[in-house]
Amino acid sequence: MATSLKRRSVLTAGFAGVMSVLLAVSGCATGGTARRPGPALKSGSATALKGDVTVWSWDVAAKALKRLAPAFEQQHPGVKVKVVDIGYDNAYDKITVGMRSGQGLPDVLTVEGSKLPSYIGNFPRGLYDLTSLAGRYKSSFAPATWANVTDEQGRVFALPWDSGPCALFYRTDLFQRAGVDPASIHTWDDYVRAGEQIKAKTGKKLLVMDPAEDSTFPMMLQQQGQRYFKDGKVAVADQQAVRAATLLKTLADKGLVDFEKGWDGLVAATKSGKVATTPYAVWWSGTLTDEMKELKGKFGVVPLPAFDAGGVRTSNDGGSTLAVAGQTKNPEAAWAFVEFALADAANQASMLKTEGLFPAFLPALNDPYVSAPQDYYGGRPVFKTFADLEKTVPPVEYTKDGSKASDIVNGTISGIVLHHDDPQKALNSAAQQIAAATGRAVG
Repeated sequence: MATSLKRRSVLTAGFAGVMSVLLAVSGCATGGTARRPGPALKSGSATALKGDVTVWSWDVAAKALKRLAPAFEQQHPGVKVKVVDIGYDNAYDKITVGMRSGQGLPDVLTVEGSKLPSYIGNFPRGLYDLTSLAGRYKSSFAPATWANVTDEQGRVFALPWDSGPCALFYRTDLFQRAGVDPASIHTWDDYVRAGEQIKAKTGKKLLVMDPAEDSTFPMMLQQQGQRYFKDGKVAVADQQAVRAATLLKTLADKGLVDFEKGWDGLVAATKSGKVATTPYAVWWSGTLTDEMKELKGKFGVVPLPAFDAGGVRTSNDGGSTLAVAGQTKNPEAAWAFVEFALADAANQASMLKTEGLFPAFLPALNDPYVSAPQDYYGGRPVFKTFADLEKTVPPVEYTKDGSKASDIVNGTISGIVLHHDDPQKALNSAAQQIAAATGRAVG
């Protein structure tokens, strides 16, 4: 999995600029038209596929689709697939403008799973309803990833592509120096105690946080079975949210957090050995193996600590989907390519081996490569750990208002970990702000 960390991040971590784009379209997302049902793609066509299919994607994802396209064209000689790398930085601007204007989009769109509900909710005619064709694959995807591609009525608007099950990456050498057994960390309380011992013995901190755009808090929320909304109501000030925020405050107050700005800060801190662990998604492995070759043999992986003994020990961060744009003139061929790429175990497994994209398609996790020893991790079969965790990631509720909530939550968590704000009071205020911005009730 030789993928750089910046390239890996394009399918995972969200950025403030993208969030603001989605925020800007809320309330005017249908382009001034009535909220009519979008186009639906039905099964039963017996005609041979033909014509062009254009796909928008970026970086390693685009490379993967370009690699697979010739095999699809060989199966369907009448179809020509063109994969366009539109770059991540402007991807959502382009998609949003195209949906708002009703023109200019390709046949197939790459959309991150956490962002897809915003488009489904804000642009009801923006994507094809694929329920009659894609619905049969529901059991072939983990509930958490399937929840991202469906709406409140259970209609399907995309297929999941890669996913981001989370675990705890740890430095084996630092744990050994500190006399901490990683297998002894079962809960977050165990994690805090281990961090104190590691700091005392080695001087190293436990984890990196970006105070401006934290991903640890939403990861901990999903571990407890929720995101920013639950049953349509704002859920950032309930018991689960306060528990997660209090844990982060505890880590910060004990001096176990290394605060770094952005992705580059995370990479630099990990590379230089400032921290002993990284609670993160499977795609972080691509960063380690590509950017930190000199640290081969110094990392291991165990499940995330649970909030309570015997509780859930994973979450999800990142992952993407492929959707058929409502504007396409060739929906049958577009869907056929999506199905070929994502509902095929061999193709999905090949994207793990070649591009480092961890399969959302569960049959692909039976590929021998997933359970094989990995040299970088001292022969440990780390992908097997993630494959086992993938099936237990709690599904959560994403809505069209996710970007609004995220901006408010980011500022709130920053105040809690940097300025010692009281978690309950700060989150109460955040919940009221989100309610005012979205018109939703506080749960």
